[in-house]
Amino acid sequence: MNQPLQFIPYSETSGKLHMDLDNSLLDRHSRNPQSPSILRFYRWTPAAISLGFHQKKYPEHWQAIAENHNLDIVHRPSGGRAVLHKGDLTYAVITSIDINGKKRSHREIYEYICGFLIQGFAQLGVPLTYGLAGRGYIHNPSCFSTATNADLVISDGRKLIGSAQVYRHNSVLQHGSIAITPDFELLKELFVSEVPIVGCQELMQGDRQYCLQKLIDVLSQSARQYFRA
Repeated sequence: MNQPLQFIPYSETSGKLHMDLDNSLLDRHSRNPQSPSILRFYRWTPAAISLGFHQKKYPEHWQAIAENHNLDIVHRPSGGRAVLHKGDLTYAVITSIDINGKKRSHREIYEYICGFLIQGFAQLGVPLTYGLAGRGYIHNPSCFSTATNADLVISDGRKLIGSAQVYRHNSVLQHGSIAITPDFELLKELFVSEVPIVGCQELMQGDRQYCLQKLIDVLSQSARQYFRA
């Protein structure tokens, strides 16, 4: 990959506008894969449930929950299952599928992009590894209910980051949710079970705003180093 990295300023807006922007940035990059890779961080306002591109249906009770909690329901351009975007930080990376001049598998690209996250959290004293669950997760409507081998978990197996991808020509968009202060009650109401995730606030022992800014600063610097910007 080894391309210049363009940072898009942090923003907070609706899920639809965020997904429209991610899709537009991917479309632009796909027309010129030699253009700089892109990194941006954002939060969803209002909070939202995002659905994977192929997730055409969702439980009927979600609509009433969304109305009661002022949640948007938005489709992502990427795959994967449903994610609750409340008390989290989303990252998005758009880049060429070539790594050091060679085309790689989707799995290799996942691991390559996740490298800057693993490196950044290591600097924060939080070692991350990949989850172990297989493809059975596709029968679960919740992305966060099961840690797949494309997700990043802490030492006790709880998920911290869930990511998804979409490919267009020779470009890829990978975006993911980094939990900061998960709303466990709302997660249980939505997914009707305990959701084994962990938030950065628990791991970093600071208030939400401190954790948010610290994550953006550390992960931005990690990306500069990792992608050799």
